[in-house]
Amino acid sequence: MHARVLIQTEDFDLSTEVARLRAGQPGVGAVCSFIGTVRDRNSVPATASADVISMELEHYPGMTEKAIEAMIDEAFQRFDILGARVIHRVGLLQPLDQIVLVVVSSAHRGQSFQACEFLMDYLKTQAPFWKKEQTPAGARWVDARVSDDAALARWGIGSTNA
Repeated sequence: MHARVLIQTEDFDLSTEVARLRAGQPGVGAVCSFIGTVRDRNSVPATASADVISMELEHYPGMTEKAIEAMIDEAFQRFDILGARVIHRVGLLQPLDQIVLVVVSSAHRGQSFQACEFLMDYLKTQAPFWKKEQTPAGARWVDARVSDDAALARWGIGSTNA
């Protein structure tokens, strides 16, 4: 059995990860995935530069994996899913690079779609990652957005971000 959570500097391959999640699971009728990528622009206050040259992600090894494992456990409680996998990259990333992969399998598509979206909403606000963008005006730490907190709230979960 493959790990449900991987934090790594290396890129990932969607086809490989879907195949791993489906392996030995004849009851799977649906697989949903989400891939987040580094954009070359970000929404920031009008006084700051929106151009993104690069992004650096940091985390606390062990703590991050444990938090994401708990998120996956919560998805299994809420949805009728057969499998879930999250891969999140850390280190220095450039625009177009893949950052995160969420893959969920279930017997039916509705549960996969919901669980995948739930996990991504949870990751955006609750996973212990720190993101720093390099812009033409210098580096800046990326704060959680109000829209991300609102996305999590629709699942009945309040954000613990300050």
